[in-house]
Amino acid sequence: MAKLVCTVEMSKDAGISIKVENADDGITQTITMDGTTLTLTVAGKENTSTFTQKADSIAIKCKDFTLDADNTITCTSKKATKHQSDDAMTLQSAKDLTLDSSAKLAASATSDLTLAGANVKATAQSAASVKGLTAEVAGTQSLTLKGTAQVNLSGAQVSIKADAQLGAESSGIATLGGSLTTIKGTLINAG
Repeated sequence: MAKLVCTVEMSKDAGISIKVENADDGITQTITMDGTTLTLTVAGKENTSTFTQKADSIAIKCKDFTLDADNTITCTSKKATKHQSDDAMTLQSAKDLTLDSSAKLAASATSDLTLAGANVKATAQSAASVKGLTAEVAGTQSLTLKGTAQVNLSGAQVSIKADAQLGAESSGIATLGGSLTTIKGTLINAG
């Protein structure tokens, strides 16, 4: 066990300072109270961590920060809250994970945005919109496009193609028309 040098300094102007020096490991621990600020500092050969507390704020500065609780962790803010990482950030849950907002919820990425799950469901109480320079909706087994009232498909050029059988049927009136209409096939059956 290294021998420690302990120092206590008291001043009516500067307050109280408690210092513990570990020369063998190159570590100095300091507690200072100056009447307005409480500061805890641990300084090593390469890194320094600091805990600074004032009447209206607490600041922690360190190389690595770990918060571990056996039960619940609750963070509450009455004003804006910001979580920022200059590197990767991960949110991970062993059970359900919920993101909830009483106002708007926005998710954006300057690169790719991927959403994946065993089943993915997107529901809008009003209008829903999906837009892109190019857009693709694909089903490896089946694909259903359905509207309870009306379905519109439009474009400067629209192509419908089936590798096997193509069927178009209406329980009511069916209309096929154009300024020039062509029906062709090796066998055409009408009627």
